[in-house]
Amino acid sequence: MALNTVSYVFIGIGLFFNFVGAFGLHRFPDVYTRLHAATKCTTFGSIFLILAVIMQSAGIWAQGETSQSIMCIHSVLALVALLVTNATGAHAMARAAHRSGEKPARAVVDDLEKKEND
Repeated sequence: MALNTVSYVFIGIGLFFNFVGAFGLHRFPDVYTRLHAATKCTTFGSIFLILAVIMQSAGIWAQGETSQSIMCIHSVLALVALLVTNATGAHAMARAAHRSGEKPARAVVDDLEKKEND
């Protein structure tokens, strides 16, 4: 009973952050802030969703159902892959946007532009 309640709370938190990320992707003005919303919020939301899956499958696994061990292990591997690839992909996209000349919407100072001009 407590395992289900905690899992539902994790699912609710994960859905909330994924919704906030989708809203930020729609609302923010430029590629850099959209990228920030898309990666930070959805990474955090996905962590909680995967933790809910891990908790449920580990709970069933603890009751003796051995087929859930695969689900638990795959969820942990997916979580690690998500944490590595989201940050790396966001950095690569932001760098490509900057190199293609995309300017931030309301930036006051662009330190990278100074470094490239030197």
